[in-house]
Amino acid sequence: MATPAIDIRKAVKRYGTVTALHDVSLSIADNEFFTLLGPSGCGKTTLLRMIAGFEDTTEGEIRLYGEDIAALEPNRRPVNTVFQHYALFPHMSVLDNVAFGLKMKGMAAGPRRDRAGKMLEMVHLSQFADRLPAQLSGGQQQRVALARALAPEPKVLLLDEPLSALDLKLRQAMRVELKQLQEQTGITFIFVTHDQEEALTMSDRIAVLSAGRVQQIGTARDIYEAPQNRFVADFIGETNLIEVSVDSVTNGRASVTLPGGFTLTCPAASDAPGRHALSIRPERVTVADAGLPATVDRVVYLGTDLQVLTRLADGTPFALRLQNATRTAVPEPGQTLHLQPEEGAARLLAD
Repeated sequence: MATPAIDIRKAVKRYGTVTALHDVSLSIADNEFFTLLGPSGCGKTTLLRMIAGFEDTTEGEIRLYGEDIAALEPNRRPVNTVFQHYALFPHMSVLDNVAFGLKMKGMAAGPRRDRAGKMLEMVHLSQFADRLPAQLSGGQQQRVALARALAPEPKVLLLDEPLSALDLKLRQAMRVELKQLQEQTGITFIFVTHDQEEALTMSDRIAVLSAGRVQQIGTARDIYEAPQNRFVADFIGETNLIEVSVDSVTNGRASVTLPGGFTLTCPAASDAPGRHALSIRPERVTVADAGLPATVDRVVYLGTDLQVLTRLADGTPFALRLQNATRTAVPEPGQTLHLQPEEGAARLLAD
């Protein structure tokens, strides 16, 4: 088995009596785009700073390609960081900003200008080499920061919410560019974000964090389609969480009863009978002649689709998404619908 780029073993971080990270263990493969995803205060940036060396590890180990890096100062670690705020030198040209790290490493003037020029070409900014950062847009400045971080050829690139200051259209464009850069350079990227869409669209794998603990690690499809617990299901995308009675669990599949007496079988992350939460994604539900009865409260036009907000027999809110097409019959408030979850759409969650 290949040596992981980053191997974190039972890492703990305490600030006095406050524990920011609890026994975090995960491995990140070489040439992987790995995302740490979670809400503010979950510990994702703290973990990134521990990898960079800006924070000490209270307990546990962090290994980089098999080497324990706890004793290495930040400037001796073969990693670079791109921060949320670009921190470009305002008095230096774009080319000199990109070449700065190479200069600090002692590279001669000619080779470092060549290297910086190649990095600017990679991020499509060669024509702006002589400009000052203030003469660039926010997206262009972000690409300069990326080029500067990539120029010394770090083994691992750490990205701390680097797209959060950009507008929506630019963020969407930069997601594509970031993934292309990672594939082009072959460098391991570790990306921190609270934005689920960013994580889903770019990542090879995702670690979802909450309250300093890793809740689940997997591919974007794993995380979205098969959440392990209530937090992951609720945090990733949109879902309906319904309290249900679990009649039985056999071979990883549960037989459950929903409000109104509707029954179904589904994959189960919990094997305990009783009351549990069931997750059903809104886009995985259709309107049928028979199924889970629901009363329409409101229909919201979203352009590409319609969000239909309903209530189940016991008053539980339930949303579904209908494609916005000419053939789609738009429900009316007060109308009773019969909802049919697609095969595999429902998942019983662990507590």
